[in-house]
Amino acid sequence: MTRAIGDPQNARSRRTRDAVLAAARNILESDGFEALTMASVAARAGISRQAVYLHFRSRTELVTALYRYMGTREGLDESLSPVRNAPDAVTALREWARHLAVFHPRLMAIDRAIDRVRHSDADAARYRETIDAGQLAGCRALAQRLADEGRMADPWTVDTATDMLWALIATDLFERLLARGWSTAVITQHLQAMFEGTFVRPENPVQDR
Repeated sequence: MTRAIGDPQNARSRRTRDAVLAAARNILESDGFEALTMASVAARAGISRQAVYLHFRSRTELVTALYRYMGTREGLDESLSPVRNAPDAVTALREWARHLAVFHPRLMAIDRAIDRVRHSDADAARYRETIDAGQLAGCRALAQRLADEGRMADPWTVDTATDMLWALIATDLFERLLARGWSTAVITQHLQAMFEGTFVRPENPVQDR
């Protein structure tokens, strides 16, 4: 018999799954990717390894689910909504700067944990590839919109602007600015100024006489 969505057992199962994912995130942030095992997750979550395997058949499956979990927990879709729904390309670029300044620092510890072992750990490599693919897609959408609306500055192309926008998401950039005491608001303001000054062609450029 199929259980109803509101069935208490289903609710308990969801809570257990969330506890497993929260434990996995905590391990990555505190101990690194190399410490992430099914046994360590079970211990951190306070449940049996069997309970972990009931939800995730392997570490690979757990890591795959962790990407979606963190996006949901940190409100990725909500943070990106003003970018996607911006009325024009320049506004979208400004909203992208805001999104990066607010969202990216929350995941820097995870990013560092992945990068330390991504060349030797297949799960970390897949996680990095998933993140990179999503970021590149977002950068390409911005660059394409600038080009389509005739606002792309010289000498940029969609490809080069995509690559540079993606490079500017580097964790080092945010770590260094935060270490220098920059607030989220200051990072946002200066990223917006840099993006507009670099990638956006003035709407009514002054003509040479």
